[in-house]
Amino acid sequence: MTDALELKSCDVAIIGAGPAGLSAAIELKKAGIASVVVLERESEAGGIPRHCAHPPYGLREYKWMMTGPSYAKRLVETARRSGVHILLKTTVTMLEPGGSLSIASPEGPKRLTAKRVLIATGIRETPRSARLVSGARPMGISNTGTLQSMFYLKEMIPFRRPVVIGTEIVSFSALSTCKKAGIQPVAMLEEAQRPSIRWPIHYAARWFGVPIMLETRLVNILGKNRVEGVQIADKNGDLHKIDCDGVLFTGQFTPESALARMSHLELNYKTSSPVVDSFNRCSDPTYYAAGNVLQPPDHSAHVPYYYTADNLPQPVDVAGQCWDEGRITAQWMVKDLQGKLTVSS
Repeated sequence: MTDALELKSCDVAIIGAGPAGLSAAIELKKAGIASVVVLERESEAGGIPRHCAHPPYGLREYKWMMTGPSYAKRLVETARRSGVHILLKTTVTMLEPGGSLSIASPEGPKRLTAKRVLIATGIRETPRSARLVSGARPMGISNTGTLQSMFYLKEMIPFRRPVVIGTEIVSFSALSTCKKAGIQPVAMLEEAQRPSIRWPIHYAARWFGVPIMLETRLVNILGKNRVEGVQIADKNGDLHKIDCDGVLFTGQFTPESALARMSHLELNYKTSSPVVDSFNRCSDPTYYAAGNVLQPPDHSAHVPYYYTADNLPQPVDVAGQCWDEGRITAQWMVKDLQGKLTVSS
């Protein structure tokens, strides 16, 4: 259900209805904050988990293993029962000083002023256009989010025998979706000397029957109307062709920080994330940020990353970690609203 935006002001506005935003909203209501509004541009709340129909979700939050849609539904239901206003199909178009937000909704342009604002817009995968891969634009090119949305929400299948680009944790989520959809990837390509995530997770590719080709990069996508194959380069630079009917780009996440980039907030231009202090408070202290919109080194250190085989942190938190950070950030926001938050060192 889409709630109409009738409010002109609130105590806290949260941008993004994923795990970080919803957990923050629930925590704020538990603390007695009267008016908490979550602004979500999609037609459903819940974030990425709502179209990740596989476990494990919910172990940290509910001590129960759940699929993504079940987890997202429970988060949304908990937020609504707590008295959180969730406004769907509502896009924030501008962040202004002092918590003034310009909003586009089905009812037309609006303005909402909040005492505090939490930016919880998450991340997105790097598309093909930003990876500088040659070739035409045939049908059969997708990323993980698009694949999962097409299959779980629209019952569509974009390909049958794709090549998967990347070996991050989301890449194996994509393999799980492929298996459910009856899709059999022909290979996973990884430019590095080893998979991006540590064992034993990358051995899951064997269970899915998908070979991992290390030190291999995608050079060209072949086909005019539909993907017919790809050209790859091995570690020696030698070119080879793989026959396939699709290319599935996974990972290489970047913060969904367009709002912050267009605003007055200070940014770290290496990560495109808002600069925050130890309380996840932005350069304008009316604004906070939490979840995957924050990337290293500006990401708060209160929840651990998962690590690669080279012991390098991955710039993405899983849903439970985002949920935890949203909850912790909300606690700081409550103290701030009460005038009890000490000056960050």
